Amino acid sequence: MYLKKHLLIVCLLFIFIACKDELKLSFSEVNISTSHNNLVEVNIPNATGNKDITDQINSRITKHIIASLHIGEPGHITSKSIKESITLFNKEFQSFETDFPESTEQWEAQIDGEVLFHSLEIISIAITSYVNTGGAHGTLNIAFLNFETKTGNLIVNNKLFKDIEGFKKVAKIYFNKAIKDEEIILDDPNIFKLPSNIAYTEEGIVLLYNTYEIAAYSTGIIEFTIPFEDIDSLLYFNNF
Repeated sequence: MYLKKHLLIVCLLFIFIACKDELKLSFSEVNISTSHNNLVEVNIPNATGNKDITDQINSRITKHIIASLHIGEPGHITSKSIKESITLFNKEFQSFETDFPESTEQWEAQIDGEVLFHSLEIISIAITSYVNTGGAHGTLNIAFLNFETKTGNLIVNNKLFKDIEGFKKVAKIYFNKAIKDEEIILDDPNIFKLPSNIAYTEEGIVLLYNTYEIAAYSTGIIEFTIPFEDIDSLLYFNNF
């Protein structure tokens, strides 16, 4: 009987180790470009490991980059790859030069990604996009993408919390401090809302409001971090 129990424990241990190995993911930075490309630079994290999981993560990152480089109506995206999007971006600029030969405006696009947090439960990735197609100034946008480590599925913001209303109460305190320190004037100072971008970091949960999200362009990006010790009981995912 002892031998059977011992063998069972050993088998379960091997299964556990095998499962952990399957979930091991790593990230490396990749630079993506095309021939005759002088306008677009893309440096993003690429997930490797369990293919079912990494395909989900890399596919979602790719979709975001394609959308960031798209020129025109959001609903008319035709690119199937980042390289195709880079090629189309360059072609659009060539068409612009043909239509407006007297213009001296130069187009550019810079997209950089980084892994903010990586645990056995959750992965948070930030993608910063700066796109300039002429005009007074380019467009800067930062997006946070959160993924379940075990599946690679994208996590919507309200699924990050066990108690989202409780989180809002804590977030409002930190938000008020952030705008007070920066002397920020809001579009509507009586309305607090969570931003579109929320992510895990080593220090805590970061909240980021992009330009125009709640204030004028001159305000720029509003960002602050809530330490884990203030909100651990409100979070759905562990921070280790």
